Amino acid sequence: MSATILVADDDAAIRTVLNQALSRAGYEVRVTSNASTLWRWVAAGEGNLVVTDVVMPDENAFDLLPRIKKARPDLPVVVMSAQNTFMTAIKASEKGAYDYLPKPFDLTELIAIIGRALAEPKKVQKAPEEDNQDGMPLVGRSAAMQEVYRVLARMMQTDLTLMITGESGTGKELVARALHDYGKRRKGPFVAINMAAIPRDLIESELFGHEKGAFTGAQARSSGRFEQAEGGTLFLDEIGDMPMDAQTRLLRVLQQGEYMTVGGRTPIRTNVRIVAATNKDLKQSIQQGLFREDLYYRLNVVPLRLPPLRDRREDIPDLVRHFALVAEREGLGSKRFDISALEAMKAYDWPGNVRELENLVRRLVALYPQDIITREIVDAEIHPPQSSPVQAERAPEKEGQLSIRQGIEQAVGKYFASFGHDLPPPGLYDRVLVEVEHPLIMAALAATGGNQIRAADLLGMNRNTLRKKIRDLGISVYRDARNA
Repeated sequence: MSATILVADDDAAIRTVLNQALSRAGYEVRVTSNASTLWRWVAAGEGNLVVTDVVMPDENAFDLLPRIKKARPDLPVVVMSAQNTFMTAIKASEKGAYDYLPKPFDLTELIAIIGRALAEPKKVQKAPEEDNQDGMPLVGRSAAMQEVYRVLARMMQTDLTLMITGESGTGKELVARALHDYGKRRKGPFVAINMAAIPRDLIESELFGHEKGAFTGAQARSSGRFEQAEGGTLFLDEIGDMPMDAQTRLLRVLQQGEYMTVGGRTPIRTNVRIVAATNKDLKQSIQQGLFREDLYYRLNVVPLRLPPLRDRREDIPDLVRHFALVAEREGLGSKRFDISALEAMKAYDWPGNVRELENLVRRLVALYPQDIITREIVDAEIHPPQSSPVQAERAPEKEGQLSIRQGIEQAVGKYFASFGHDLPPPGLYDRVLVEVEHPLIMAALAATGGNQIRAADLLGMNRNTLRKKIRDLGISVYRDARNA
């Protein structure tokens, strides 16, 4: 006997399409436009699977779902919705839905989901607890974000390891935190660690902790991030920057479920969920010998790619309103963005992604006295003038040529963005000066064929000062006879 599918949707066109498609697939179909009829069928023991919209004329499906799961816990329910937000997907999962599909959906995919649901062995599920989650941790209704929401909704009640990839500023840590806050480990701690922000020789101690006297300066026992995250989620950001020896130890933890502190002798069992993230191409890193292939497959159990903002431009108005509201709550002021300003933002490519957009909105709200932010204001911030009063005194660059200031701003911006929500290690000022000074002197010497007098003049410094810096920085000078 064929399975019976109960369909509930107040849109007559959708009911017709589903009736025809499911009938052609070999199912018996019963359709209704209201939740009360659907509940009467379910309570009477009819139907093998339910396909229902969220918004019904007489009752919301999320209010009906707990009753369905309590009365018939083995009845699969597929939820559809045109309210394509992160919370819609999460509520569908929390209320016990088998799967969630944003409208408009693909009929072939729906039929495949129904087939999987009916083929799975029946399992009794507990009625979900009521949980008011009014926050919106992820913003956007674009098609690119819908797949992100669906993956997250499916992962909420599992402990599977997740690998989040995406450009800097796309919100990888935000997604990891949402996975924790709305998942089965929400009562445990969420611990984040940025691999790129920790000195290489301290990563193992940071991850696994150390015993007193394990190394010079270890005055007392210190707990590592694995111990701090016990029972919760450990987020390993910028995993592609992890040194090879630390990768080996992490792989052992994932394989055996236990670790040892630095200087320790007793294995410690661990109970954490691992979520990793990177903006690098780890497969390329594997080919270059910089990342272990076996660790990659251990971490990449469930891959999740976050789209760059330029691939979800339709989400920009919602994001702008969200960031403006957050800024207002923080006391930065209340601002409204007109349509032309939003269009200017949608036309921009956002190399810094959502983080860059958030920073722009906060800057506009804080710095401009106008109540309405216009396109002219946005353009002035997104496309600033190429020169300033200070720059006007300098030698002018050719048209289209990147200025020194712009180049440094881009490099420093990318460096800060690589740390996500963390900060770079202390001592940044001196490190930047040293790292800029060395290539600058090298470039000056190369341009003058190794002539130190001309290089000193080019750099605007005393020749003896230049010679001292060449010596201190260990720069080898080769004279070019043509420029002597």
